[in-house]
Amino acid sequence: MEYQDSEKAKELARRAREFVDEVVIPRERELEGGTKVPESVIEELREEAKARDLYAPQIAEEHGGMGMEFRDVLPFFEEAGRSLIAPKAMRVDAPDEGNMHTLELAGTDEQKAQWLEPLLEGELTSAFAMTEPRQGGGADPKMVKTTAEKDGDEWVINGHKWWTTNGGEADFFITLARTNQDVHPYEGCSLIIVPEETPGLEIKRDIPHVGDDVTSTVHSELRYKDVRVPVSNLLGEEGEGFTIAQKRLGPARLTHCMRYSGMASRALDVAKAYTSEREGFGSTISDKQGVRFAIAEAETNLHAARSMVRHAANEISRGNQARVEVSMCKYFTANVTEEAINTALQFCGASGLGKDLPIADFYENVRQFRIVDGPDEVHKRVIARAAYDDVDMSELDVLPAFGDDS
Repeated sequence: MEYQDSEKAKELARRAREFVDEVVIPRERELEGGTKVPESVIEELREEAKARDLYAPQIAEEHGGMGMEFRDVLPFFEEAGRSLIAPKAMRVDAPDEGNMHTLELAGTDEQKAQWLEPLLEGELTSAFAMTEPRQGGGADPKMVKTTAEKDGDEWVINGHKWWTTNGGEADFFITLARTNQDVHPYEGCSLIIVPEETPGLEIKRDIPHVGDDVTSTVHSELRYKDVRVPVSNLLGEEGEGFTIAQKRLGPARLTHCMRYSGMASRALDVAKAYTSEREGFGSTISDKQGVRFAIAEAETNLHAARSMVRHAANEISRGNQARVEVSMCKYFTANVTEEAINTALQFCGASGLGKDLPIADFYENVRQFRIVDGPDEVHKRVIARAAYDDVDMSELDVLPAFGDDS
């Protein structure tokens, strides 16, 4: 399919696919299914990615990336998504990728040198601490209760966070907290960098969850009790926490979409190969109309998802927030990738359940996509609100009365 990608984007994606096919997947196949990939393997693959100039294309060259335009890196993200370990190897893995973007966007020169550049090199791991338990803001982050108050030249932070991705492994946390209690949270929240070793910051536990046996990404519960950090750890301007977070989350949701579409694409490739070899009831499974129609539907939906993401990315590149377009992408892609991977697993039968193939790991991972970065219902709410804002009440004049034959 042609997606009006630039020649630069196509070439980058071609090289990324070559790297995943020739290096990452063979290395992946050497590992025992259902076990965590050793960090040494990730480090080896990172060195190879760097040698091939396929490392952090989304970050400016001055910080160690490739300096590509956001629109041009989307196909790269999809190719990386075809393996669970490729995004880590190519430094386009969440949440570090989104946090690097945030630091690049809002960080001072000192913050970039201290946090962004070591993060890009893989020397540090990061977390974005936003979600809070129960009444503290999950899908509705404006309910955030964590506070940060100035005391001389320090912020004093108190609060409770959970489902913080990378929390149990992070070297630092970009923390959303209320710095002004007298205004709406959209104007009164800020982002503050909190190093992991700061007294008063407690990693209470890593929350057991579905999936991610391969990279063992953790989602953690945190407590901030009189946590003190310098006022210079403020990321961006005071009160701009939500503004910066929105600039982070929009592109991050699109890169998530592309990684998951890559995952679904590979799952379908495996299923197509399997059903072309597997025989039953007089012919190969791939000859059955039900199988072919299901594959056709999955391929069509993935094509639509890719097109939607590119449209939203174009809007962002033009300087628009594209909130509705991003919500459409997130909701639609999360559902069609889940369905595509579910279909692939079904057609591979017991082999799909086993972890000799990648599909079972994909299946466990894809379910979370309908919840992380905003559940389906929140994104549908955004879409519906925009739809009703555009309602022309004069249309009621042409509606037929109840009972009309028309």
